[in-house]
Amino acid sequence: MEAISHAGTCLGILANDGILLAAERRNTNKLLDEVFFSEKIYKLNDDMVCSVAGITSDANVLTSELRLIAQRYQLQYNTSIPCEQLVSSLCDVKQAYTQFGGKRPFGVSILYMGWDNNYGYQLYQSDPSGNYGGWKATCIGMNSAAAVSSLKQEYKENETTLKDAEALAIKVLSKTLDMNKLTPEKVELATLTRQDGKTITRILPANEVEALIAAYEKAEAEAEAAKKEKQQKS
Repeated sequence: MEAISHAGTCLGILANDGILLAAERRNTNKLLDEVFFSEKIYKLNDDMVCSVAGITSDANVLTSELRLIAQRYQLQYNTSIPCEQLVSSLCDVKQAYTQFGGKRPFGVSILYMGWDNNYGYQLYQSDPSGNYGGWKATCIGMNSAAAVSSLKQEYKENETTLKDAEALAIKVLSKTLDMNKLTPEKVELATLTRQDGKTITRILPANEVEALIAAYEKAEAEAEAAKKEKQQKS
């Protein structure tokens, strides 16, 4: 849990028309060749994506296991594994590592977003102990407590669209991350939606993230100006 509390922030928001995962990018070295899917967000199968906070090498082992579980189910039943079953199967593995001497628990918390026929869009979080739960909005990693309290105030149940979720994620991250200004290089946004009977996973390009940050900064500046005007009148 200590490793997770120092890791980059990841937050998930469940909307009416999709799900959003937002992750803080810690390593912004320009010499890095990022040819893989992304730094913090991993695709598990056609219907599920996860984001991790904690020890990256542990996360790689667990995401490989998740993909194996999903592929075995797909091979056996010719359909995607239900989201909760996949989360639960991995949590059984995580919990086993807390029981035996000579082994340490995996130092990783995982946020999962997915879709299945049973419950539609779903957002789960699992801990190193093997505990997991379904959430409407949650956060793991550094400053997660501050982010969760912001989400409690701002999140509107059954009224949040994916556009609202994107704006809310930028707002929460800009308030909780330890940086002066949020930039597209420092944050990664992924969305999961349904279109024509298929699940579409998309990582937002830098220009869209920049537009979201600019819209938030403009709204903040307008709110600040309105507040000052009100104070002057009073």
